[in-house]
Amino acid sequence: MTKSSEKLVEINHLKKYFKVGKGFLHAVDDVSFYINKGETLGLVGESGCGKSTTGRTLIRLLEADSGEVNFHGKNVLSLNKAEMQTFRENVQMVFQDPYSSLNPRLSVFDLIAEPLTNIEEYRKDKKKLDARVREMMDVVGLSRRLINAYPHELDGGRRQRVGIGRALALDPAFVVCDEPVSRAFSVKPDFIVLDEPVSALDVCIQAQIINLLKRLQQELNLTYLFISHDLSVVKHISNRIGVMYLGKIVELGDYRTIFGDSRHPYTKALLSAIPIPKIGVERKQIILKGDVPSPVNLPGGCRFAGRCPYATDKCRQEEPKLKDVGNTHYVACHYDNLE
Repeated sequence: MTKSSEKLVEINHLKKYFKVGKGFLHAVDDVSFYINKGETLGLVGESGCGKSTTGRTLIRLLEADSGEVNFHGKNVLSLNKAEMQTFRENVQMVFQDPYSSLNPRLSVFDLIAEPLTNIEEYRKDKKKLDARVREMMDVVGLSRRLINAYPHELDGGRRQRVGIGRALALDPAFVVCDEPVSRAFSVKPDFIVLDEPVSALDVCIQAQIINLLKRLQQELNLTYLFISHDLSVVKHISNRIGVMYLGKIVELGDYRTIFGDSRHPYTKALLSAIPIPKIGVERKQIILKGDVPSPVNLPGGCRFAGRCPYATDKCRQEEPKLKDVGNTHYVACHYDNLE
């Protein structure tokens, strides 16, 4: 994997609220992070913590209420319609459920070809379009005999491969790499948002898709935002990991640091729930008490205080800031040195 210190994506103070009744649901609340070119940032947390909304907001499938999303140094939230079309050729998304994200009336060929038909050179040259689709099938490991198959005729793994092929098929106007990587990818997207791409698949197929994504990243120098609730999956693909709780990032750091020296009590609880694959070896699980607060009626102070075994009056009164505790390891906790 070719990584660099160049920040491809930088999010600053991103907010996304939803109007519900007489209040607002704080789905994404003052979130900031960056993703370097060629790396994978894993974003994890419980269902409803805001991780998928973050992914959809930063590529403007949802419109942010405030903040900045800088891509190659330019704020995506201020782009006009024509500029957004160019941006979307460089940024793609692979969705959580391959069973519902593919049009059941389209064949594999049509599904992969669909985004290419918006580009004039493919619209006018059917042979070129056909060749491109077949190349994409080869790249993601789909047998060409499936080119006329429909989604209901494919298993979950093959459906997700179709989704990945669609995401990588576009011919962007802006190319980051100076030299072509392969004939199939002489042009390619820069950044891909992966929203729980393996959660609907069985364990064996999950491993195949993760290995495919890692191979494509190495070959094409792609940059991923990998969204998941499963830390054990995220560990195998991410360079850095961000942990979200109730719309905020509570810990962010290198994957080795998160797994080996986590500082936030919520992160520790998530890690304790991962089973150890050794007979007779058990990990002491941290059982969180209490309920997750409503994202509409948020408590004062730390949002995790009501479930935290270490909470004090300070936690319930004062909201902790996300601060660097060393080596770009960020923690939002008043007592980040607790064992």
